[in-house]
Amino acid sequence: MRHRKITNTPVELTELGFGASVIGNLYRVTPPHDAQAAIEAAWEAGIRYFDTAPHYGLGLSERRLGAALRDRPRDTYAVSSKVGRLLVPNEQPRGIDSEGFVVPDDLRRQWDFSRDGVLRSIEATLERTGLDRLDVVYLHDPDDHWRQAAEEAMPALADLRDQGVIGAIGAGMNQSAMLARFLRETAADLVMLAGRYTLLDQSALDDVLPAAQALGKSVVAVGVFNSGLLSSDRPAEGMKYDYQDAPPALVARARAIADVCAAHGTSLPAAAIAFPRTHPSIINITLGMRNAEQVARNVELHDQRITEDLWDDLRARDLIRSDVPTPTANDPGRSSQCL
Repeated sequence: MRHRKITNTPVELTELGFGASVIGNLYRVTPPHDAQAAIEAAWEAGIRYFDTAPHYGLGLSERRLGAALRDRPRDTYAVSSKVGRLLVPNEQPRGIDSEGFVVPDDLRRQWDFSRDGVLRSIEATLERTGLDRLDVVYLHDPDDHWRQAAEEAMPALADLRDQGVIGAIGAGMNQSAMLARFLRETAADLVMLAGRYTLLDQSALDDVLPAAQALGKSVVAVGVFNSGLLSSDRPAEGMKYDYQDAPPALVARARAIADVCAAHGTSLPAAAIAFPRTHPSIINITLGMRNAEQVARNVELHDQRITEDLWDDLRARDLIRSDVPTPTANDPGRSSQCL
C-alpha cells in the first residue's frame, strides 16, 4: 500500500488508515478476538497508520491497539492519538458510558486543553498503549475551546514536536472552518477532517482545503460515509447521516449518486472512499474497522480504480460541486508526495 508524507514532517501514512474508535466498543461490544483480528488483517493488507483516542471506549481502544501492535517493529507504522479529554475517576458511575461506547463508566471525560492537560493526556496514552511514542497528536474536538486550544494546547504540542517527541501535530473536528484557522493561525502540520469533504458535503472547499493547499499542509479525511448513508450500494430510509436519521432529500440524493456510480461500473461506497483523493491536500482516508471482514471490504473498496469520467458526470448532473478538483494532479501513482 502506498505511503504519503505529512508535508514538512518525517511522518509517513499509508493512504488507507485504521480507525480504532469501533474497537473501543462504539455503539456495541466488539469482542477482543474481533478487535485483534481486525488489526492483524489491516497489517496483512499493508495498512500502517492507526488512529485512536482516549475518548474511544474510555481508553479501551488505546489499550487494544497498543497490545496488538506492541510486538511489531516500531519504525514500520504510525500511530495517532488525541488530547483534550482527560480520563478521570467518575464519582457518580451509573454502569455504562453515556457517550456511545459500551464500556463501564468508572472513568469520565474532562475537557482540558491546558499545557498540563496535554502532557498528562499524552503520558496516560503512552501508558495505556505501551508505546514509546506517538507519531501524530491531534487536538480532539476543540470547537468550544478555541482560545485554550490555540494558545496553550497547540504550543505545548509544538514544543514536543520540536523536541522530536512527536512527529506531527494537528486538530481533528467535524467542522471545517475552525480547522482552517488552526492551519492558518497555529503551528499545526495537518488536520483530521470529519465528514466535510464527501460525496454529500463539500463545504471544506470553502475554507480548510484552500488553506491547506495555500500553506502546503496536509489533511486526513475521516467520516467519508457521513455516518453510514454512503456505506451501502443502495441507500435506504432510516440510514444515518451525521449521526442522525438521514432526511429523505439526502437519501434521494445519495441514491442518485449511486445510480451514476453503477453506470460507471463502480459502487457508492467505493466512490465515497475515492472521492476525498480528488483533492491534492488529502493524503489519507481513515475508516473504522471492527473486524477482519470489515477490513477486507474496506481494502477492496479502497483499491477499486475510479475513472475521472465519474466525477465529470456527477459535476454535470449537479450532484457534486462544480469546483471539485480533477484528481489527475493528485493521482498517487504520479504525485511527488508519494513515497
